Amino acid sequence: MTTNRTFTMIKPDAVANGHIGAIINDITATGFKIIALKYTKLTEETAGKFYEVHKDRPFYGDLVSFMSSGPIVAAILEKDNAIEDFRNLIGATNPADAAEGTIRQKYAKSIDANAVHGSDSNENAAIEGDFFFTAAERF
Repeated sequence: MTTNRTFTMIKPDAVANGHIGAIINDITATGFKIIALKYTKLTEETAGKFYEVHKDRPFYGDLVSFMSSGPIVAAILEKDNAIEDFRNLIGATNPADAAEGTIRQKYAKSIDANAVHGSDSNENAAIEGDFFFTAAERF
């Protein structure tokens, strides 16, 4: 089943490197509509809750530390086939493997500092969007 909404975060590395505008431009230029947008900073506690699904993985601590290291931009995006189209737009997790012109190929520095998060399923997109946004914050 396809959906028309997905969730993304511009991660602390891309924010620190000044890529917010370019990434948002890439997103909207490919037909995504921004439903909700928030510039915020995760605490270690909130980052830990967001990534709780990974709590037993060896990278969890480093991920929580990284994601709480600076501000992020959270967004809910809308477009037909949003999950798959957005995953194609951002590219492979490792920017060295990301296709030419993808967000990670253009703006990411490493597999850990990979510029953006994108939901991997309809269920996770809903959970992740609800984590950051109330109904009143969606347009």
